[in-house]
Amino acid sequence: MKDRCEWPGSEEKNRLMVEYHDKEWGTPCHDDEKLFEYLILDTFQAGLSWRTVLHKRENFRKAFHDFNPVKIAKYDEKDVKRLMEDAGIIRNRLKILGTIANAKKFLDMQREFGSFEKYIWRFTNHKTINNKIKNLKEMGATSKESDAMSSNMKKRGFKFVGSTICYAFMQGTGMVNDHVIKCFRYKELS
Repeated sequence: MKDRCEWPGSEEKNRLMVEYHDKEWGTPCHDDEKLFEYLILDTFQAGLSWRTVLHKRENFRKAFHDFNPVKIAKYDEKDVKRLMEDAGIIRNRLKILGTIANAKKFLDMQREFGSFEKYIWRFTNHKTINNKIKNLKEMGATSKESDAMSSNMKKRGFKFVGSTICYAFMQGTGMVNDHVIKCFRYKELS
């Protein structure tokens, strides 16, 4: 049996969470399409558990045109209505409108910086911050980097990008390595 972080739970009860932990969480992501997917999912996570969002991920993928920012940026009231009626996703009008706004801002960042990746990774100097935590109690919910990211994104018009959400985004995309040091993924990603 592999040593891993405690938060995904057991494989028997939380297969999807364990798979996400083992294959995705904390893996440095430099692909704009995947970064946008995480941005959408973290927008919907605000105030909810990651487990809830992860279990609806495929529904989100279908509802939001495979997380295509060009298509989402063009969504109108008809699309908002369609999404509000989709029981497979989290039906929160403000988060749906925030996702549309974020798609537009995401495209702006691609134009300004050449890629969203170049914009977002600058908050960690384009490298992973390795926090070397021993247990979940040592894991932070924010950092000076997530504070800076949040502040800058808000100034640029992004929605649902508080420091805690930015930190979760940084963890998911491997901008920070918050696997506990005894976890097999810590060793793989260090």
